[in-house]
Amino acid sequence: MAPALTTSTAHTYQSVSGKTLANSPSNNNAPKHVFPDGIKTSGQLPPIYGQLRPYSTFPKEITGPTVWKSEDYKDNPERWTHPFEDVEIEELGEAADAFIKSGRDLTGIAKENFPLPKLEQFLTSMRTELLNGKGFILFKKFPVQQWGLHKSAVAYMGLGTYLGYFVSQNGKGHVLGHVKDLGEDATAIDRVRIYRTNARQYFHADNSDVVGLLCVARALDGGESDIVSSHHVWNVLQRERPDVAETLTQPIWYFDRKGETSKGQEDWIRTAVFYLETGPDGRVYSKWDPYYIRSLTRFSDKGLIPPLSPAQEEATNVLEETCARLSLHMILEVGDIQFLSNCHVLHARTAYKDYAPPAPRRHLMRLWLATPEDEGGWRLPFEDCNEKKRGGIQVDNRAPVALLDAD
Repeated sequence: MAPALTTSTAHTYQSVSGKTLANSPSNNNAPKHVFPDGIKTSGQLPPIYGQLRPYSTFPKEITGPTVWKSEDYKDNPERWTHPFEDVEIEELGEAADAFIKSGRDLTGIAKENFPLPKLEQFLTSMRTELLNGKGFILFKKFPVQQWGLHKSAVAYMGLGTYLGYFVSQNGKGHVLGHVKDLGEDATAIDRVRIYRTNARQYFHADNSDVVGLLCVARALDGGESDIVSSHHVWNVLQRERPDVAETLTQPIWYFDRKGETSKGQEDWIRTAVFYLETGPDGRVYSKWDPYYIRSLTRFSDKGLIPPLSPAQEEATNVLEETCARLSLHMILEVGDIQFLSNCHVLHARTAYKDYAPPAPRRHLMRLWLATPEDEGGWRLPFEDCNEKKRGGIQVDNRAPVALLDAD
């Protein structure tokens, strides 16, 4: 049984500039003529370095429901899948129809205007399981082909509002993302986001608390999913390579913003890979994407930031190998929805090949969802910990956009 959600007290934080910041989230009262739900994504932020903890304070071993092995679930899909029942689909469909009829913009969807009285209790328990339990679920039998892109998007985003607040996923303000091969150059990692290609995605976590993926169309070959408990990975690293574990806790890692910056922001963020939550009994939190650390040579070659050290190169390779060795493999069928915690689950994707035209290309609708600390989210050492739409990617005051397909 996963622990119950808890509500944390407010904190006063020290910013990276040394200025004391009261945790009174201004982005939660954004102008509605730009942000229809009145909430602005806070965007990528560096950690509060004074709140980062040294390796010596990290646990030697993590226990509890967040630590799982692939063999726990490989042959027991009933433990991590939920086929939608007819009554649940009916409720989702009616809520979607009512929302569409209201004429509201999709970026303004919220729990308050998308009532799901029958599903709400289950989704509340699922949110707890995502945040504090094994950290993943696969819904099945969502009628995406029957409903089409518009109604499916409305129902999917409405469902997501019960798990978190949707945040912008790129510099264009996309709050409904589309994982699809657009023919972009996967080797140009300094400017291309890999989800817009058919290349392999290594184990990583997205810049949100929860990620959702709705399968609209499958590939001809590949594009399959692998997930792993980062807490299980941590335990294995502590036993086999504690030197690597220590390297990953140090704030020596530079992550690329890939040009998705607001005025005055640096082109990178210096951070760690593994953190401890703030406060007592902090859990181990992971923030990782190898593409984002390898794309910075345009800055390190100029001496603006240090290049990856041999220890970092080795840690990167050991982490990927360990994740792959311990991972749970799954295939998303059309109508499946995968929700994952980005706090303690890392995920990957195999390379893929699409069907020849006119067959549709592989297409996943993606949600990034935020769960603020004062609503039961993890206690993270970032200035936006209590903002409703913490994390994500926000460029200046770019308005949110919810397109029905990739652009």
